[in-house]
Amino acid sequence: MKASRPVAAALIAAVTLAACRPGFQPRAFPSSIALFKASMTEYNAKRYDNAVTGFERLTLDLAARDTLLPLSHWYLAQAHELKGEHLLAASSYARLAESFPDDSLAPRALLLAGRSYSELWRRPDLDPTYGDLAQIQFRQLATLYPDSPYKKQADSASLDIDERKASKDFENGMYYVRRKGYESSLIYFKDVVKDYPLTKTAHDALIEMVKVYRRPELKYLPEAAETCLTLRTAYPVDATVGALCPAPGNAAADSTQVKAKNAAPRKKPAD
Repeated sequence: MKASRPVAAALIAAVTLAACRPGFQPRAFPSSIALFKASMTEYNAKRYDNAVTGFERLTLDLAARDTLLPLSHWYLAQAHELKGEHLLAASSYARLAESFPDDSLAPRALLLAGRSYSELWRRPDLDPTYGDLAQIQFRQLATLYPDSPYKKQADSASLDIDERKASKDFENGMYYVRRKGYESSLIYFKDVVKDYPLTKTAHDALIEMVKVYRRPELKYLPEAAETCLTLRTAYPVDATVGALCPAPGNAAADSTQVKAKNAAPRKKPAD
């Protein structure tokens, strides 16, 4: 059924009006306060494109001492994050913390900057640049604001990134174990223990080192005994460590020590 001419004309007029209507225009507001309020309205209405436009203009136009400037950086970063623009969000958070280190928003901005960078590095097998940038933000928070309530979260987030980095080296080590490249596997396991000592993966790497050292073709029993001592010291109540590395005085431990002693190089008798 065809629409009547008056109705069709009204529809065309409505479409034309919508097409000609200007979008969110920061210059249309008479003052920075008016633009800030309008940008907040757009933000609260979840019109994040408009909010970004408004807050970005404010970060460029406001005077350095204007109290609205750190808030404009904050909501600009929030709007970017809500749009899924993690890199832009991280940059905005970091700029706030750098430009206003004494502002109450600065510690949390560093935390969220780190989280935004971390969102860009979800797979340990990829380039860790964004993971490194995330840790820089977390460590800055811990260093500059040691009493901040956000420090504990930053420390935990930084350790999580270490876990991801450690897991990559650990998996490389296991790759060589499966292919009987034991010497190469030890290089990766040692790197995990050295570079990421506080991670859970460091525990797993030490366990695998003991297993590799005890392989009969390597005859590294003294090294296995030394690594067991490290494990017992670091994880005294760990059941896996107790089974793999029994404490001295235990029959299994005594047997291991005897094997290690017999495997050690002996001095030639004097003539």
